[in-house]
Amino acid sequence: MLRSASSTGRRSQLWHAMRGLHKPQPRADGGPCDPDVLALVETPYTGMADTHRRLASLHRLFESRADRRAVFLAIYTEMTGAVAEGLDDGTFVDSEWVAEYLVTFANLYREAVADYEAGRHESLAPPWQLAFEAAERGDSLVVQDAMLGVNAHINYDLALTLERVGVGPNRREKYADHHAVTDVIRSLVDEAQASMAEREADGIARLDRSLGRADEWLTVLAIDECRDSAWRTAVALHSRFPPRRWLAQWLNAATSTGVARLLFASRTSDRLHDTVAGFEGSDGG
Repeated sequence: MLRSASSTGRRSQLWHAMRGLHKPQPRADGGPCDPDVLALVETPYTGMADTHRRLASLHRLFESRADRRAVFLAIYTEMTGAVAEGLDDGTFVDSEWVAEYLVTFANLYREAVADYEAGRHESLAPPWQLAFEAAERGDSLVVQDAMLGVNAHINYDLALTLERVGVGPNRREKYADHHAVTDVIRSLVDEAQASMAEREADGIARLDRSLGRADEWLTVLAIDECRDSAWRTAVALHSRFPPRRWLAQWLNAATSTGVARLLFASRTSDRLHDTVAGFEGSDGG
């Protein structure tokens, strides 16, 4: 039986939704408009090989420009490649559906980058606008850059992806494959932490050592809940009742925007932000 949302989870989702009611205002300059970035994101990904190759190329370009969007993309590219490897080894019941799921998911990220680069802020979802603007300013923490991207892609894009590829027929099989993708992501949590620690964020590695497996357990728990929430939202988006579809769409946008704003909590106090930044960059020496 598919798991239902707990009352606590729903209250938390509604609280974050109320925080995310207001869309961030588009900037007057219209965006960065980098032609090299646009060349990599203007046309849709057409298959798994094309998706992984172009995500990797975009990541290399971001790295070469010291673009902070590389923080999230390093993690996302690695996870996409790992899930893609499972398409041929029997990990999934319906490999064709999972492949379509991965390409559709990546195309939503690609569209967000393209909209931001082209200054199409009216088309850009608020969680992505907040994430990209933080990366462009360069004053956020490494972990904030990573989590803002994860939030926008999982808490916002994933439900839309599942709506587009469909959660039926054979909903139980598709849910099992959705969970199998989560299992692959779980296995890469340590690598994601190492990737962030390499970005002048030695404090992350020190915290990881101090907490043992506790931080990985908490991360996996959060990923599980977010991905299950996306599945429930996608099911609601396929409802035959228009009010349920509207509410699901509204909650998806408002909750992910509220979480993005919550991730900026350290910015409410310069002293708090500087303290956390100092810890993140500390090597413990």
